[in-house]
Amino acid sequence: MNDTTFGTQTSVYFRKIFRIAIREKAWKYLIFATIIASIVVFIVGDGMFSDFGYDSTKSGFFTLASACIWIGIFNSIQSICKEHEIIRAEYRQGMKMSSYIAAHVIWQALLCLAESILVFILCCIKMNFNKSPSLIISAYSENFVTIYLLTFGAAVLGLMISSISGNPTTAMTIMPFVLIVQLILCGALFDLSGVSDFFSNFTLSKWGMAAFSCESDLNNMELAINGRLMAEGHLNGAPLKIDSQHANWFYVHEAGRLLLSWLFCILLTAFNAVISVAALKLKNRDS
Repeated sequence: MNDTTFGTQTSVYFRKIFRIAIREKAWKYLIFATIIASIVVFIVGDGMFSDFGYDSTKSGFFTLASACIWIGIFNSIQSICKEHEIIRAEYRQGMKMSSYIAAHVIWQALLCLAESILVFILCCIKMNFNKSPSLIISAYSENFVTIYLLTFGAAVLGLMISSISGNPTTAMTIMPFVLIVQLILCGALFDLSGVSDFFSNFTLSKWGMAAFSCESDLNNMELAINGRLMAEGHLNGAPLKIDSQHANWFYVHEAGRLLLSWLFCILLTAFNAVISVAALKLKNRDS
C-alpha cells in the first residue's frame, strides 16, 4: 500500500469499517442514542422555556449536552484499541495513519448524523425550541447543529482515547474520568475561575452549553424571571442574581457568540483527530 494515495487508502479503510459496522450490528448505537435521548427529554423537557423556567432550561441544556457527549464517546471508545495488532501489521505494509483515522472520522460523522437526527426529533416532542429566538438560521436548525457538533466531537474524542489506550479495558476505564471532567468544566454546575476556567476552554461541554444557552438567550431569561419575582415581592428587595454587566459572557444572545461556540467545537474535534494520528504513529514507531 506504499504507493496508494491518502484518498484511496481512506476509501479502502472506510469500506472496511462500514462492513465491520454492519457485521457487528451498528444499529445498536441508534437504539442506545434513542433510549438516552428519551430519558433526557421526558424528564427535563416540560419546564424548558416556561415563564419561570430559567433553572429548568439551563438544567435541560446541561443534561442534553451531557447526553450528546455520552452518546458520541460510546460510539467510538473501543473502535481503535481493539485493532492495535492489525494496525501494527498494516502500518508495516505502508498504511497511512492519517487515512485510517480519516476513515473512522467519516464513519463517525455519518453515524452521529443519524443519531443526532433521532435525538433532535425526540427533543422536538417536549423541548419547545420554537420559543427560542433564532440568531443565524431557524431556532430548530441552530439547536440541531449544536447537537450534531457535540455528538460528532465526542465521537472523535472517543477515537483519540481509543488511540492512546492499549486495549478496550483501558479505554473503558479512562472513559468515566473524561466524562466527569467534561461535566465539571462545562460551567453549568460551578462558577469557574483561574486554572479551571482556562482548562474548561478545551472541553466540548463548555462550548456546547455556550451554544445552547446563547441561542436560547438564557441570560435575559434569568433577568426577566428575577425582575418579575422582585416586582411581585418574592425577592424582598434583594438584588437581581445577574445584571447586564455580570451576565455570562458566553451566553449573550449574539450571532458572533454562537458562531464562536460552534467554531471551538469544530477546532476541538480536529485537534482530537490529529492527536489520534500522532498517538498511533508513536505507538508504532518501531514497526
